[in-house]
Amino acid sequence: MTLGCARNEVDSEELAGRLAADGYTLVEDAEGADAVLVNTCGFIETAKKDSVDAILAATDTGAEVIAVGCMAERYGSELAGALPEATVLGFDDYTAIGDRLDDVLAGRPLVPHTPRDRRTLLPISPVERTAAVEADDAPAIPGHAWLQRKRLASGPSAALKLASGCDRRCSFCAIPTFRGAFVSRPPADVLEEARWLAGQGVSELVLVSENNTSYGKDLGDLRALEKLLPQIAAVEGIARIRVAYLQPAELRPGLVEVIAGTDGVAPYFDLSFQHSSPTLLRRMRRFGGTEDFLRLIERARELAPTAGFRTNVILGFPGETEDDVAELERFLVEGRLDAVGVFGYSDEEGTEAMGLPGKLDQHEIDARVRRITDLVEELTAQRAEDRVGERVEVLLTEDRSADEGAGVWLGHAAHQDPDADGTTTVTGVPADAVAGQLLVAEVVGTEGVDLVATVVVPALAEAGR
Repeated sequence: MTLGCARNEVDSEELAGRLAADGYTLVEDAEGADAVLVNTCGFIETAKKDSVDAILAATDTGAEVIAVGCMAERYGSELAGALPEATVLGFDDYTAIGDRLDDVLAGRPLVPHTPRDRRTLLPISPVERTAAVEADDAPAIPGHAWLQRKRLASGPSAALKLASGCDRRCSFCAIPTFRGAFVSRPPADVLEEARWLAGQGVSELVLVSENNTSYGKDLGDLRALEKLLPQIAAVEGIARIRVAYLQPAELRPGLVEVIAGTDGVAPYFDLSFQHSSPTLLRRMRRFGGTEDFLRLIERARELAPTAGFRTNVILGFPGETEDDVAELERFLVEGRLDAVGVFGYSDEEGTEAMGLPGKLDQHEIDARVRRITDLVEELTAQRAEDRVGERVEVLLTEDRSADEGAGVWLGHAAHQDPDADGTTTVTGVPADAVAGQLLVAEVVGTEGVDLVATVVVPALAEAGR
């Protein structure tokens, strides 16, 4: 069971690969299983609550329950004390997850870890970091000397992790303390895993990490991602790749050009703006503001007029004023984004923001969240309507012909992340179409942020390039 982001989904598949290599059989239904692993999320308060609820629900199955993931790493022994029904494991247990599961099933006691600031646990020089990444010599899938992963989903899209950790110091975020310092994966390993995923039937890759714009800086190459993207796009069987988790302050002009103009790379910008008031962003230990962000969006649209944009914003950060909220509203109206996640601020242990003055009452935070959410729903629906008449490349994911008539499929266009940004219903799809195929369609209608389109070019790609 996996909670949280796509990075956690990759971690779950890597854990599954290790367990399978150690002789464990993975089953769909927890009923009758010997053990249930819950991969938790520890990002914000609501995510932590969902994780606790999932752990408690798993205990009802009668199986041994093992909590892993960000919340388990972040709280360790504290979580184990609060939930004695579960065994709590940290990230350091991942490479020996089969042995740890052996211990649990045999009744051998395990001492839960005491959480540490993981930013101090890895060397910081490029050479040492590279060595640390390459040091894992655990058993792997034959033909892939380093790879341990077992797909848990069957769809044509999959996440591919570029790096782990984060070196930024945003005042509201605790992720670096439990995910550690930023460590890039070697480009050759990323390419090999892309080929492996293509062989598993994946035709769309979503590149993930805590901050993809940092990729390569610890390897001594700030342009590593610009060089890597065309290589991944050229992998046989991959029809499209998209880059998630981009930090606006690090988004170099060259990277914008590569994302906007490389065949096989979706012109899609998942930009972590968080707010647009320059004053408030400085309190968040971030950079930029409305005008900077609008120039960035304008430049990307000059290169790729139909490019997609998504972001997340935080309302109610300590010291946020009505003028700050109005500035954010101005940015959202002028930016014409395709998808926006709206979150209310909550104190997170171990962050600078927890000690900042100017805390807002929860009712005021909730009111601002509703206000911006209502605006976002209106703006994103309008942005979808703006795409009527536009030609979009749609990756087919689900045949709806049986329920909605011949030739009807569900999919997502280049500006739509497969998990978060709406869908496209396509009509006129050929009878021999398959999931993972990329078609060109013209948008003829909308339903909120979802699009309705009809096929123009029946076979842009046959389940990949």
